[in-house]
Amino acid sequence: MADPSSYRPKPGQIPDSPGVYKFRDEHRRVIYVGKAKSLRQRLANYFQDLANLHPRTRTMVTTAASVEWTVVSTEVEALQLEYSWIKEFDPRFNVKYRDDKSYPYLAVTLNEEFPRVQVMRGAKKKGVRYFGPYGHAWAIRETVDLMLRVFPVRTCSAGVLRNHQQKGRPCLLGYIGKCSAPCVGRVTPEEHRELAEEFCDFMAGRTGTYIRRLEKQMMAAAEEMEYERAARLRDDIEALKRALEKNAVVLADATDADLIAVAEDELEAAVQIFHVRGGRVRGQRGWVTDKVEAVDTAGLVEHALQQLYGEEKGDAVPKEVLVPALPEDTGAVSQWLSDRRGSNVSLRIPQRGDKKDLMETVQRNAQQALALHKTKRASDLTTRSRALEEIAEALGLDSAPLRIECFDISHLQGEDVVASMVVFEDGLARKSEYRRFQIKGFEGQDDVRSMHEVISRRFKRYLAEKDRTGEWIGEDVPEDAPEDEGRRKRFAYPPQLVVVDGGQPQVAAAQRALDELGIDDVAVCGLAKRLEEVWLPRDDDPVVLPRSSEGLYLLQRVRDTAHDFAIRYQRSKRTKRIRTSPLDAVPGLGETRKQALIKHFGSVKRLKQATIEQICEVPGMGRKTAESVVVALAQAAPAAPAVNTATGEIIEENDGGSTR
Repeated sequence: MADPSSYRPKPGQIPDSPGVYKFRDEHRRVIYVGKAKSLRQRLANYFQDLANLHPRTRTMVTTAASVEWTVVSTEVEALQLEYSWIKEFDPRFNVKYRDDKSYPYLAVTLNEEFPRVQVMRGAKKKGVRYFGPYGHAWAIRETVDLMLRVFPVRTCSAGVLRNHQQKGRPCLLGYIGKCSAPCVGRVTPEEHRELAEEFCDFMAGRTGTYIRRLEKQMMAAAEEMEYERAARLRDDIEALKRALEKNAVVLADATDADLIAVAEDELEAAVQIFHVRGGRVRGQRGWVTDKVEAVDTAGLVEHALQQLYGEEKGDAVPKEVLVPALPEDTGAVSQWLSDRRGSNVSLRIPQRGDKKDLMETVQRNAQQALALHKTKRASDLTTRSRALEEIAEALGLDSAPLRIECFDISHLQGEDVVASMVVFEDGLARKSEYRRFQIKGFEGQDDVRSMHEVISRRFKRYLAEKDRTGEWIGEDVPEDAPEDEGRRKRFAYPPQLVVVDGGQPQVAAAQRALDELGIDDVAVCGLAKRLEEVWLPRDDDPVVLPRSSEGLYLLQRVRDTAHDFAIRYQRSKRTKRIRTSPLDAVPGLGETRKQALIKHFGSVKRLKQATIEQICEVPGMGRKTAESVVVALAQAAPAAPAVNTATGEIIEENDGGSTR
């Protein structure tokens, strides 16, 4: 525990201006980031009597070993820099919201020649229009199915589109009128893009004008006695109205707004967001967080706004944001939101009417989300704690292994030998810490040597990190150390327990690797699949945990996760090695020209039969490259014939095949 007075800045050294500050620990890792209107006043609050500080703030300042700050011109700049640093350094004492699920969006890929409507999750991509998020993917698909009758936009993948372009006939949706079939030229790219933009306008809330236009067209068709067309338009209108019914009207004035509510207790907080567009709820999402810093409701709202809009621009930021409490720097936050939208954004607390009623609904959702999270976490936490205690007792450890790393070796008959490392912290998988290795020290199959190599490489990296930061040799970090030293590094933290997938030989190899590196504070064990026995170094007999043991279940889950991760990596390497083409050997021939050759000739078989002059006819192919292609194909070994395993019949090569 550090004494804050040991790194307290001298009087008058801190400027009285807006800025952002960082607290670092003894290893130079950034542990907290904050902003202030006045750096001098804000930082002075951290260096008062520890008894007067909030317990979480007290823990932070006693963990820290130094403080730094950066002066900015305005409070808006301070807000932007704070968000950037929190995202970059991932400080342990800052509130960080985590999604309670990966929400699906309805996406329209306007960056493609023929825009596609699909369900997307994960990070947003440039040139794609998003609507949502939605609670369930099936809700999106039901809405899209209704709307495709009116807006027959492409929904197929790029591979299916190319396939039907080559066949010259549309898919089933094209035949039943739920796709305009751009693959066969029923509509031009411009007409299809116009359909996609109309679809986006409708989803964005501009519905009334479009429905009224369809009603006028229906009446005109009826007057002209085009009854089939009128009936079609009538059905289109009904389909759109059914799609609208799936999103109830909650605000009568067709408002575009996001409503944010917070439910909290002393330890945790839950945030719920309703996205209202055109007066209808178009999406909902929620976050939960541990209150690792002393923060009130206004602070939680500010953090939520940063996470919600930090990567958004334009219409993704609504005209109105309704919150339960205003941030401390309301003007700066409002200006930041307006800058991201490109026009004025109103940030306020609803006081009366429909918006206040809807805010109460969002608040109830937040309270239910927090209660559900606490119920699940209490159950999970109890089970995980018992499992870690059982492992510590069975292996004779001094304390529960809060960080467990498991290693596994995978290969196919001695080829493509790889290894995996998975990490579990507090009994939960930490996927961002997973690592993969290629065995480089030797050729062939030897699981024991492979395990020794992987453990050695992993802990050499750990020692190198300790040496770099000065922790290992006891040196101070220079004042001009690079800025990126605050970031979390690969292999920077040691585990309390190393688990290997295997028995006594693999455990002995892992322990030998640690001994050679002089590491004596990391426990090692192995879990053998045959009888689920736990092996310890230098023990002739295994440790047998009860089959109903939570500790054994956790070890099995760690081992199985490492096994699956290793197999996926090994298969990907094998697939990459197998899925090669004779064209890969042609120098200077990139993927684009390879695909152009196959598209022009239809298959490698036909390409082999082509002359140099015929190859030169392909756009982008010069004579020198064409000669190289002919030579490469002539030298390539003939592929083994495919065999039908059911009948033993040799299958002839398909002329329509591709190289990949």
